[in-house]
Amino acid sequence: MEEFHKVRRLPPYVFEQVNRLKASARAAGADIIDLGMGNPDLPTPQGIVDKLCEAVQDPRTHRYSSSKGIPGLRRAQAAYYDRRFGVKLNPDTQVVATLGSKEGFANMAQAITAPGDVVLCPDPTYPIHAFGFIMSGGVVRSIPAMPDDQFIPALERGVRHSIPKPLALILNYPSNPTAHVASLDFYKDVVAFARKNEIIILSDLAYSEIYFDDAPPPSVLQVPGAIDVAVEFTSMSKTFSMPGWRMGFAVGNERLISALTRVKSYLDYGAFTPIQVAAAAALNGDGSDIAEVRNIYKHRRDVLVESFGRAGWDIPAPAATMFAWAPIPEKFRSLGSLEFSKLLIEHADVAVAPGIGFGEHGDDFIRVALVENEHRIRQAARNLKRFLSTAEEKLHNVISLNAHR
Repeated sequence: MEEFHKVRRLPPYVFEQVNRLKASARAAGADIIDLGMGNPDLPTPQGIVDKLCEAVQDPRTHRYSSSKGIPGLRRAQAAYYDRRFGVKLNPDTQVVATLGSKEGFANMAQAITAPGDVVLCPDPTYPIHAFGFIMSGGVVRSIPAMPDDQFIPALERGVRHSIPKPLALILNYPSNPTAHVASLDFYKDVVAFARKNEIIILSDLAYSEIYFDDAPPPSVLQVPGAIDVAVEFTSMSKTFSMPGWRMGFAVGNERLISALTRVKSYLDYGAFTPIQVAAAAALNGDGSDIAEVRNIYKHRRDVLVESFGRAGWDIPAPAATMFAWAPIPEKFRSLGSLEFSKLLIEHADVAVAPGIGFGEHGDDFIRVALVENEHRIRQAARNLKRFLSTAEEKLHNVISLNAHR
């Protein structure tokens, strides 16, 4: 039978191929070191868990909640933006709680997209940035992911050669998967372009607190006038090690937030109220939980870069996020990221995310997630060293390392 229209529009989910191979290897007894999915292994801070347990004792919290988020949670998010970015938000009209930033992005796409609308989207980028609009009937035009002096010229070409004119522009800094970080000056140029061309900015700031130097990543909403065109999405999954809690936010332009809020009101009743209460407590905390998480990821980053480098695989040290964007070693690059990722599972017991899953321009890279402890990362490096040093001898009858894609 023919696939349904919306399902047919979706590209193949390449991560599923890696997941199947990983599950098969584990079923056969292999100890797979999983650096693939960005699923934090750190426990949620105890104070947040305690707040959840306290709130759940009140039977009033067991009823349907508020789709847009309880008032205390929206006030806490507005206060966080004021403290962290110096951005003033009205918690009643410029803040909405979402079931993670992924849901927020997908429902924003549903709220604003008409069939055939064009969206400017980085390549490579987190899949929902493109898939959300594809599922909503939009058309994605790829732009470079690097926040450099070629970005605005790429936007200009995108506007000049798109019919109809692009509806929206996706930003994602610090970037998943590339770990690129944007400056406030970069955002100023982008906001000026968006205002001039009447284009909506949708900014994914999920990794705002996972950075490793003395320059915290900025928010696009810090730019004067950005609130006229921009909405920003954040998540508590990485910042507070709360991935399974499904709590995020969209903040910014009132018209866009109103549209998202209305769509959500037809689709969900919001997160379980005790989760929202605990999330508010986390946002109102002293920041020590955030600093601890950041420090752990920094140490893991340093161990990864050092140990993989000694294994013969030089990986650029990411300035932010919980990921490293690693160029495939030269002699394997012609295989492409998916086949190389399969080799690592089969011959090194290491799972990574193939770059092709984030867009065609990611195929020379793989993404490594810092979701195993330092001991396991060093073990992965030892496995990789054995694989890299013996690959040509062991695999010459299996694959051609000089084959072209």
